[in-house]
Amino acid sequence: MAGKIHFISGLPRSGSTLLAALLRQNPRFQAGMTSPVGSLFTGMLNQLGAGSEFGPVVDRQTRRRLLRGLFDSYYAGDDDREVVFDTNRLWSARLPAIVDLFPDAKVIACVRNVAWVMDSIERLYRANPFEQTKLFVDDSERNTVYSRVDTLAQRNRLVGFAWAALKEAYYGEQAGSLLLVDYDLLAQAPERVLRLVYDFLGEPWFAHDFEHIAYDAPAFDEALGISGLHRVRPRVAIEPRRTVLPPDLFEQYSKLSFWQDGQGSAAHVIRNKTD
Repeated sequence: MAGKIHFISGLPRSGSTLLAALLRQNPRFQAGMTSPVGSLFTGMLNQLGAGSEFGPVVDRQTRRRLLRGLFDSYYAGDDDREVVFDTNRLWSARLPAIVDLFPDAKVIACVRNVAWVMDSIERLYRANPFEQTKLFVDDSERNTVYSRVDTLAQRNRLVGFAWAALKEAYYGEQAGSLLLVDYDLLAQAPERVLRLVYDFLGEPWFAHDFEHIAYDAPAFDEALGISGLHRVRPRVAIEPRRTVLPPDLFEQYSKLSFWQDGQGSAAHVIRNKTD
């Protein structure tokens, strides 16, 4: 991998696939949905870290070289792209390692009111009524909207892990390498938001087409048992709607947007001018 690398992370159902679909319109950029590099990264750390068979014989510099080599090998076929964006919610929790391996790398974290994240997943679940999605392991987790949402919010599950990892990064020492992009702002004013993303990355502007976007990953979504998870609509736009969550659940999870408080964090956040 001869070019630069940056990372896309953040909350699920918050625009990361949309952002990648837009960025990949730029012929200099390589971007897509979640890649396996994050899992490979964790697996290698587990094999080489303390308590493993090889931990005592593999020093820190060798670990760094091997971990960086994962990216070089995985993206070796994309040498014609000057900038690679690797997507994985795990990267928020790996910010210290990212900054060490790639000092110039940036992490773009997509965020959204957590209540609407839960609403979006619940809508997809209801749209697949004859499928047992792998998001839930048994009937006790999938029986009702309350059990489904509470399961997703656990710290080791789809939404809860991503939220906790992002909060760690937001208040961490490397937060200056982090840019938070709100889904609603991206959908309402995509060109304005993308121009700010380009400025953050230090890249020259590219004229994107916000009326004709193409991205889908049906095979991946079908294997997970929840079709449409990574399907991007062809046009960037906000679609106002009522929530399908009960009012008490929506209120409970709408209070978790910690990034609206800029105190105590060096992270960059794209906000409304009135904020």
